[in-house]
Amino acid sequence: MNKSDLFPALADINFAQKDPDSITREIINSYEAFSGRTLAPADPVRLFLDTISLIIIQQRNIIDIAAKNNLIAYAEGDYLDHIGALFGVQRLGASHSSVIVRFSLSTPLSYTVTIPKGTRITSDGRITFSVQNNITIPAGVSVMEAVLTCDSSGTSGNGFLPGQLNKIVDVFPFSLSAVNITASYGGTDTESDEALRERIHIAPEHYSTAGPVKAYEYYAKSADPDIIDVRVSTPPETLPGHVNIYPLMTAGTLPSDEVIAKVLKAVSADDIRPDTDYVQVLKPQIVNYFLTLRYWIDEKDSAMSESIQAAVNNAIGDWVMWQKSKLGRDINPSELTRRVINAGAKRCVIMSPEFRVLKSYELGVLSGEGDVSFMGFEES
Repeated sequence: MNKSDLFPALADINFAQKDPDSITREIINSYEAFSGRTLAPADPVRLFLDTISLIIIQQRNIIDIAAKNNLIAYAEGDYLDHIGALFGVQRLGASHSSVIVRFSLSTPLSYTVTIPKGTRITSDGRITFSVQNNITIPAGVSVMEAVLTCDSSGTSGNGFLPGQLNKIVDVFPFSLSAVNITASYGGTDTESDEALRERIHIAPEHYSTAGPVKAYEYYAKSADPDIIDVRVSTPPETLPGHVNIYPLMTAGTLPSDEVIAKVLKAVSADDIRPDTDYVQVLKPQIVNYFLTLRYWIDEKDSAMSESIQAAVNNAIGDWVMWQKSKLGRDINPSELTRRVINAGAKRCVIMSPEFRVLKSYELGVLSGEGDVSFMGFEES
């Protein structure tokens, strides 16, 4: 059971010795000391004690896991939920995607048409969106638009582009077509352990009514489970009491207008926002950089060239994602060098980007696909 990276200063702890060899040796040595005889590897008594040691090893692991699940740095799943309950923090549940759909009759009718609640449309038959309330198309009208909600919670319903949702699942006694005119959005997965752990960690800040930075971070992160980072700042050029909040979404994407509105609502309640604070929720500012990198592989590793090149490409991709997964993270080519060398390269030369310090609300994002080249082999 690993300790969360949220607490790097805390030492790893173990509540029980779990090393199989040590436990087995301790049992055998205790028996030999008590009985006065040495047990050969195939001795029936030793084989019996080996069986007992397996039971003890399993119990030791259970004890260690059970004890660690009482600590915020280690707790997982339902155990973490119970720790959150001590601070009034609940795991954010999954939400459903939404999309605007245009329903069209082949020709206007002389009577009112009702599209009942539950009517479904789909793209491929696997993911469906449903009408939430009866939709009426008045006599003489052939087109009506409505918001439909994905029947499955989570992110699976996100990202359907306009025109992709165009098949009506249910049968109607008149000619009716449907197509989405906006991209589907808003679906979120259940809050992860790491996101919940961080909210629990900063939860005591929300007891204050003075508007501390961590309190705003807590409420902002509680607005949407896809928010992975938040920065709160008061720019020096603004008047006292002005607070800017910058949320960042999963995979380093910018928040949508809907998320901006949700965060603003969450931090603006009368029992949360001090009356003297003027709060704005803004999108982080993108700082684009270009990537130009050359690397070489040691001659003695030439037989592993293909696997090393694949590992280097993965390391570069991980660095690009790491760079944009936290607001205010300096654009740091030294970290990229470390990852490329660890992936198996002998050396690398990074022409761009150069190191750049970012402001707390800025986000480093790669411009284009990058220019990465393997330059061949070098002798050590």
